[in-house]
Amino acid sequence: MNRLGQIIARRIRARGPLTVAEFMALANTHPRHGYYTSRAPFGAAGDFITAPDISQMFGELIGLWCASVWEQMGQPRRVLLVELGPGRGTLASDALRAIRQVSPAFRQALELHLVETSRRLRAEQAAALAGENPAWHDAFAHVPRAPLLLIANEFFDALPVRQFLPDGRERRVGLDGDALRFLDEASAPGVSEDSPERQALATAIAERVVAEGGASLLIDYGAERHDGGDTLQAVRRHRYAPVLESPGEADLSAPVDFGALAKAARQAGAAAHGPVGQGVFLRLLGIEARAALLAAKASAEQRAQISSALRRLTEPDAMGALFKVLAIADPRLKLLDGFAPC
Repeated sequence: MNRLGQIIARRIRARGPLTVAEFMALANTHPRHGYYTSRAPFGAAGDFITAPDISQMFGELIGLWCASVWEQMGQPRRVLLVELGPGRGTLASDALRAIRQVSPAFRQALELHLVETSRRLRAEQAAALAGENPAWHDAFAHVPRAPLLLIANEFFDALPVRQFLPDGRERRVGLDGDALRFLDEASAPGVSEDSPERQALATAIAERVVAEGGASLLIDYGAERHDGGDTLQAVRRHRYAPVLESPGEADLSAPVDFGALAKAARQAGAAAHGPVGQGVFLRLLGIEARAALLAAKASAEQRAQISSALRRLTEPDAMGALFKVLAIADPRLKLLDGFAPC
């Protein structure tokens, strides 16, 4: 058993079994040994690759989307660009480059705020965003009050989920000797899930955009409605791994129930646009034209890479359908690029 596993085992012996949500939170965010606090998991050398790692086009189009929304907001003199879980800073860097090119006035009005708990990742973000003057926060609640444009790419899937057995009891993690195990090995279809933490964050974002103005993009893998079953998974070195085997050494996540997030946003008075497939969203933003422009100035090898990236980001059998995009917005913003009219 690894170091974090030993810590979890001691806690179980002292206090009793953990809920699945408690285990997931410890595995991902333990201050010293959690997955996101102890390593840099992104890219080919890490455990998984996110859209900003695949191509600069992704972040650039997000930046252009933000510029368009800022125009609809009436071009406030101060606006916060907030990213939740900014990884290595790649998305923000690409977005800001595009923003400077299309709207210097927007860049002048913009303040960059990053919600990141990992000191290791903060150092990588600082290097990637040198000269951009970002401010860091441990939680969204610490971000100042002002009109905002918020991006959360592959953030919600790592927030803890609760699991319930068919009889209504909450599923828990205990010990079998020195090994971690689920106390009830119920079949996967019999388990139901929800995530109060995800819904609470969607509510908080909605309350901000209603009160202060602005919009947010939530981009993640998931579905419009979660139909039940055990969806918790672990990924290590680009492969699935046993969920309980090596806590803190694999990324624990679960697909996002976008319907639940949209419902929470609407109940807080915000508009919810989507979800739409990532492929549809990026095509509506003009990713094919951007790819053609990049290819026109590229070598043969670079053109092949651009074509491959375009396919990975947009095709239904790649990320195009699995990943969804939901916008939570000020209801006064009636039409957002990438979505049908609200």
